[in-house]
Amino acid sequence: MSSSPEQQPFPPEEVISRALQLRDELNRANYQYYVLQQPELTDQEYDALFQELKAIEEQYPDLQTSDSPTQRVGAAPAPEFAEVVHSMPMLSLSNVFSEDQLRGWYRRILEYLETDNVDLLCELKIDGLAIALTYQDATLIRAATRGDGFRGEDVTANIRTIKSVPLRLNGDDVPPTVEMRGEVFFPISAFERFNEERQAQGLPTYVNPRNSASGALRQLDSRETARRPLDIFFYSIAQANGLSLETQWESLQAISRWGGKVNPWTRRVASLEEAIEAFEDAQRIRGELDYGIDGMVIKVDSLALQQRLGNVGREPRWATAYKFPAEQARTRLVRIGINVGRTGSLNPYAELEPVMVGGVTVRRATLHNEDHMREKDIREGDLVIVQRAGDVIPQVVGPAPDNERGPDSAQYQLPDTCPVCGEPTTRVEEEAVVRCVNAACPAQFERLLEHFASRSAMDIEGLGERLAQDLARNGLVKDIADVFSLRERRDELLALERMGEKKTDNLLAAIDNARQRPLSRMLFGLGIINVGSEVADWLARRFRTLEGLESATEEDLLEVEGVGPVIAKNVAAWMHNPRNRDLLDRLRAAGVDPVDDSPEPPSEHVVRGKTIVVTGRLESMSRSEANARIKTLGGKASGSVSKKTDFVVAGKEAGSKLDDARRLGVTVLDEDQFVALLDNIPPHTSNDGNSDT
Repeated sequence: MSSSPEQQPFPPEEVISRALQLRDELNRANYQYYVLQQPELTDQEYDALFQELKAIEEQYPDLQTSDSPTQRVGAAPAPEFAEVVHSMPMLSLSNVFSEDQLRGWYRRILEYLETDNVDLLCELKIDGLAIALTYQDATLIRAATRGDGFRGEDVTANIRTIKSVPLRLNGDDVPPTVEMRGEVFFPISAFERFNEERQAQGLPTYVNPRNSASGALRQLDSRETARRPLDIFFYSIAQANGLSLETQWESLQAISRWGGKVNPWTRRVASLEEAIEAFEDAQRIRGELDYGIDGMVIKVDSLALQQRLGNVGREPRWATAYKFPAEQARTRLVRIGINVGRTGSLNPYAELEPVMVGGVTVRRATLHNEDHMREKDIREGDLVIVQRAGDVIPQVVGPAPDNERGPDSAQYQLPDTCPVCGEPTTRVEEEAVVRCVNAACPAQFERLLEHFASRSAMDIEGLGERLAQDLARNGLVKDIADVFSLRERRDELLALERMGEKKTDNLLAAIDNARQRPLSRMLFGLGIINVGSEVADWLARRFRTLEGLESATEEDLLEVEGVGPVIAKNVAAWMHNPRNRDLLDRLRAAGVDPVDDSPEPPSEHVVRGKTIVVTGRLESMSRSEANARIKTLGGKASGSVSKKTDFVVAGKEAGSKLDDARRLGVTVLDEDQFVALLDNIPPHTSNDGNSDT
């Protein structure tokens, strides 16, 4: 019997650091794009960072946290729109970028289903904005954006302006309540005419159809939306009370029958080979279409099989997006710039002469880090190749083959001083990163302030990137303790741009509520290097109070589960820094003195010290509740199965983790046995490694 390699208990510290950095950048990008409507990253840049983080978490599953962008889709709704809770989550799709990857996805599907073949549905992957439309008694009553996948924004008034959206469904078989999902897009020809009209009026033009469509749907004045001739293709039925359907194909036929617009290209195929032929056809016709596509979506056609296959985290197992191959272009690298992250990391990027790559104008591209630039020998002034792999982040592949350099060409050196505050930088060898270590650096502080107020930390609604900048640059907040004194400066808040009476009062109420956040959220919000939400939770459970953590030595910290030498050194250094101690004193003086009041794990419980994986659906509790119970009793709730796993709890519709447990000989418990375990009743195991009560 083959066995998988043993999972590393702790990933390298540079991997931990990179994962934290990626989460910060992606969460920030989500906020900018979905809430502020001011994206700094293109969709392609975001996707590349997302794929990198996803790969790290797949290699080191313990790095996957509940606040990771991979566990979620998108960002929280903007406050200007009413919130809508989706009847079923609007999940994202996994991506494949080659025929081999597609065959691997299909092989896993067949192995899971224990069959030799399944019918598939092939749909063009429209480059637009996902939307959910609910009809009651055949009449449109609500339209909601994807949002974070679980909650979206009510944009019903704007959707009504799209002429291809039926305001009332037709047909005798329309269910009393039905939710249809689709993709809103801006036709290319209409987009070009729209830009021509704006140019004639002396108005700025828009960069691409997708961003324009997204902006149109999020206009507070639906008359502005109506000025943009948007369109829609429906692709699924999420809810249909009383309607009996067997396949995805039948769902599309029903939508079409009721008056919804369905993409006419869609193919139903009987094999993977036919799906590959369909993909080749999609590539061929791509330039002839009046709307943007960036690949093909492949779905298992049977709805019953979709139900059996279920989801893997944030993605359905029964569908994937086969992205088009990389597109490349040549342009000049004008300048190498530096972004300063909230932990002080200096992150290089390329400023380019604008170039069209796959229908998108690219002005910036990632350079990853200094080691990458040296390996590829990328220099300012080079003629470079820019690539969008599968329509993801623009990246500089390297110098063009015919690149010629002048006598002044030289390898780029990261600056010895911070480009924002001018303080000396330090290279952290174990992380292969250069940092500004000045805690008062304005760039770091603005990012830290935004992070401190984020939902995963202190959850101060209304204090986002723009307001964090305004508060810092206007001197209202000089460190995070000043946030809790803003009520005394209400008049100055009101004087800020975009801050009216209601918005100011809501912000101050949110700040007051934040004083009650638990210790783990506070520790995460402080922005200590390498301290993500999970490490913060471990530290809070071990030390219980800020005072307890302040007095901890590196040796004390190393005794905490999941804390290695680098984390211990960083936490001890932060806590023993006089400026940081003063900050904590000021926070306590402002009434912010959080504790961890979770019960102390019983010293003799059978769960204590055990690693337990919960998979499938439990009847008596949710999976998150089960994991919380495990942690409360002193166990470790893991997301992956390895030889070090003590128990796998298999609920209904348990998937590959149950297979992994059987292959590795890990003890498997059903729900009743798991509940007994929580009640401190040890399981009796048979010789085959499965529980036997």
